[in-house]
Amino acid sequence: MTAWLKAAAAALAVSLIVAGCGGGGGSDNNTSQNAPASPTPAGANQVSAVIAQGVTGNINIPTVSVTVCAPGSASACRTIDNVLLDTKSFGLRVLNSSLGSTAASLPTVPSGTGVLAQCALFAQSFTWGTIRTADVHIGGETASGIPVQVVGDLSDATIPSDNCTDSVPVSNAEDTASTLNANGILGVGVATNDCGTACAAAMSAGNPSTYFSCPPNTTTANCTRVPVAVAQQVTNPVARFPSDNNGVIVQFPAVPDGGSKTATGLVTFGINTQANNAMPGTVTTLASDEAGDLKNSTFSGLTNVDAFLDTGSNGMFFGPPLTPCGSNAPDFYCPTSKATLSATLQGESATALGVTFFADNATNLFNTGNFALPNLTGTAANGTLDLGLPFYFGKTVYHGLDLRASGGQAPFIAF
Repeated sequence: MTAWLKAAAAALAVSLIVAGCGGGGGSDNNTSQNAPASPTPAGANQVSAVIAQGVTGNINIPTVSVTVCAPGSASACRTIDNVLLDTKSFGLRVLNSSLGSTAASLPTVPSGTGVLAQCALFAQSFTWGTIRTADVHIGGETASGIPVQVVGDLSDATIPSDNCTDSVPVSNAEDTASTLNANGILGVGVATNDCGTACAAAMSAGNPSTYFSCPPNTTTANCTRVPVAVAQQVTNPVARFPSDNNGVIVQFPAVPDGGSKTATGLVTFGINTQANNAMPGTVTTLASDEAGDLKNSTFSGLTNVDAFLDTGSNGMFFGPPLTPCGSNAPDFYCPTSKATLSATLQGESATALGVTFFADNATNLFNTGNFALPNLTGTAANGTLDLGLPFYFGKTVYHGLDLRASGGQAPFIAF
């Protein structure tokens, strides 16, 4: 499985720890009970992204509403709230339980004599379910007849050991709202689909597919890993909008150091396609790779750091220049006072951009009871810099899709 999809789920992996993090100690920060001022959708190409209690009460989970319909239908539809907005994965994955009766109306994608399914690997977990075709409506935009993953419509007994449970335990399957911390994942990163030519090519030990062919109505683990054509892969809905289909703009208000009970951002589809998504000349554009990574970045004395911006991560995660919190939240940092960190972001071109961000004591932040928390940082491998949701607070970030396959633009990140 490609690294971007594993990295994209940092929020889903670590937020389980947040849910169990308790104890006293108070906070060194001021708690904000009022939501910061929020941008308001004004166009059909815009939708709100809300950070609040959500489905599980975990922190820094930005969610949007998505309507899923059977292809061509205006009645076999289901509007699903609390879908995680993820700028570092690609394509829509929704829980079978959130679709209700609409799930049966979504045709499965055939694969040989069976149906197509996927084991999509994240940092410490995975989603397992069939690939189906649906019309996806977000705000006033529609992606017609695209492949989506329906998570949890196959039982755990069918999960393949090959490429799935050999990577993480079967108990790490995120097939319910309580384990996923959302009702689905909307991946709107820079790629147009979730696997591309790698999964379409012949499989090998170095190039395994994440897709499987499963016998219809299977109840046992007898699915077979298969290559799959690009057109059948889970597809970034933005790439299939009739217009406003070349990128995504994500804007969140600044959040005070102590956090806020809620915060609402704005997602705008398209870049420079109409008046409300024009990119000003004052932003810096960084050429990313096909997954949105800026792999020539510098941080904490290291060069060639793999940096990326990711609303699907509920903190900013990096190697250990700070002190971890300890047993109550071992994956987060707890500096004794607010720390200032800096990095230089650089991707596939010579353009580089210096950035500054901050780290507060994570335990104190958790104890505020707020759901929108800035300056939350946690651990990752040396050489990785995951600038998650807190990095977006107070910024407008442009994610330009990789359209080179159709003769269009190269992928980029700008802010």
